[in-house]
Amino acid sequence: MFRKKFLAAAGVLAFAAVSVSTATLAETRVTLKSAKSTSSYYLMTVQLAEAIKAADKSYVPTVEESQGSVQNVKESKVRSGNFIFTTPPSLLASARQGKKPFDDGAFDNARTLFVMPFVTVHLVARADAGINSIADLAGKTMIPGGKGSFCGTATEKILAAFDLTNKVKTVEVELSAAGPAMRNGKVDAFATCSSHPTPQLVELATTTPIKVLSLSEAERAKVLALDASSGPLTIAANTYKGQDKPVNTVGLPVGAYATTSMSDDAAYFVTKTFWEGKAKLAEKSPWWNGVQTDMVKLLGAEVHPGAMRYYKEKGIAVK
Repeated sequence: MFRKKFLAAAGVLAFAAVSVSTATLAETRVTLKSAKSTSSYYLMTVQLAEAIKAADKSYVPTVEESQGSVQNVKESKVRSGNFIFTTPPSLLASARQGKKPFDDGAFDNARTLFVMPFVTVHLVARADAGINSIADLAGKTMIPGGKGSFCGTATEKILAAFDLTNKVKTVEVELSAAGPAMRNGKVDAFATCSSHPTPQLVELATTTPIKVLSLSEAERAKVLALDASSGPLTIAANTYKGQDKPVNTVGLPVGAYATTSMSDDAAYFVTKTFWEGKAKLAEKSPWWNGVQTDMVKLLGAEVHPGAMRYYKEKGIAVK
């Protein structure tokens, strides 16, 4: 009798072990990496993770905070598995060519999945700093985007284009420090590159009078010439507290990319989930409304075979 009970218990345990093992094997883990937690892109990534989880419980998404697109691209060189990251395509072009900040060796393993809302370049000044144009930044103290970020590099190029490199005192800190530094009068201006409205700036504007600089047509043309993938963009009036007029600036395309390590099935599922759920995402966050399938052509990296399967099924031209 004891032997029979022992064998029965052993059988139950073995079955349970097999069940747990099967369930574990059935899970598909996906890591999503985008930006700092104070940015709109981090919120977008959280939304994407929620959409993936809701579409299929066997997919287990994890969102990681990032210092920005430069870090994302560098990590894509070494990350394995189902790793999804966001970046403007211009950084991938630099990585392919081994140009700064990727001059330690060229690489080309990024693969396009789908389009993210465009980056909006914000040049932000304290309202009492006497800054009404880019030229007025001369002699001022500025945080040029997050340390080591795409925005920091882009802002440095903008300052150089207006001969301001040696005329503006720049402070290299994390972008999360920009708001407190502005409130405390430690800096006069900062740059942030994120889809608008960016949460960091919404919060800052509620406590500190700020001015988002609007570019003249000549200024905008000069900034657009710095990146062939950029385009004119306008921030509507009243997007931020105290901003009672439209702000003319520039935007850059941003993509959600995987690497060559991502499985075809995972790439297909994630791409399909995004496009079929985009309208629902836009109900919560209107920045998704501007994303269209014809923008995939702007992303500058080969489309992942799994994502391509979806685009072919839907008759969407991505080349």
